[in-house]
Amino acid sequence: MAKAYIGTSGFSYSHWGDGVFYPKDLPQKDWFLYYTKHFDTVELNVSFYRLPRKEVFAGWRRKAGPPAGGFVFSVKGSRFITHIKKLKDCQEPVERFFEAANGVLKNAEVGWRLGESSNASVPPMAGYAPHQNQCGTSEDIASRQSSPRSSLNVVLWQLPPGWKINYPRLESFLKILPKTFRHAFELRNPTWLTGDVYRLLKKANAAVVFQDYPGWPITQEITTDFVYLRFHGRTSLYSSCYTEKELTGWADKIKAWQKKGLDCYAYFNNDSLGCAVENAQTLKKLC
Repeated sequence: MAKAYIGTSGFSYSHWGDGVFYPKDLPQKDWFLYYTKHFDTVELNVSFYRLPRKEVFAGWRRKAGPPAGGFVFSVKGSRFITHIKKLKDCQEPVERFFEAANGVLKNAEVGWRLGESSNASVPPMAGYAPHQNQCGTSEDIASRQSSPRSSLNVVLWQLPPGWKINYPRLESFLKILPKTFRHAFELRNPTWLTGDVYRLLKKANAAVVFQDYPGWPITQEITTDFVYLRFHGRTSLYSSCYTEKELTGWADKIKAWQKKGLDCYAYFNNDSLGCAVENAQTLKKLC
């Protein structure tokens, strides 16, 4: 059965050490190990602002245990790629990003090459009709799950809110991404929410991020074999807590997606008041 991975966006917020999540006497160097005892995934956001050394990524992987142990990572793509370059001429920075991040993304026996999978090209997802929020037939799901993608780890590519649709730029960028890993795109300008973009992501086996925050239409277009959710705060950006009723509704959706063979990744980014940890723990229990 498909799995649901639920955690938070980041793990090292200073106020979490004041008893919000981490014990007050726990050294900060031990925070991540403590985190892995409570959650089976984390979204690493530090890589968006600056790219840690590959040794740092490898250290997180060691603390989380081997990939076979079940802990998976989502690594946020560099803002140099998404916000400054805006996906243009990114072969070199993408290569540099994966050289570093490969320490947490890869399975022990698997490497990566830009634009290639470890064994063969991943076939485009069949059987999904855009705008219908469906997942295709059971045969389609089985076909997607048998693809040679070697890792359940994900890379999150967040596009700038002020950047309007540039289809050719996205198309070129998708071609250089290593297919060994899963890729999810957070489209933050409404001009990107089109059938053409969904079909392009479907062809590349990449996901549209379902993002929840005030004033944004919750997009639930399924374009590949997994679902990626980001909870930024329903009523107040980054600071409002979700109610148990709201989370129950999301848990029901996640369980339905799992029954259709879709892995689900859910991350809470409403961290300013410590809501992220509480909400993630509640959603885990509900799922």
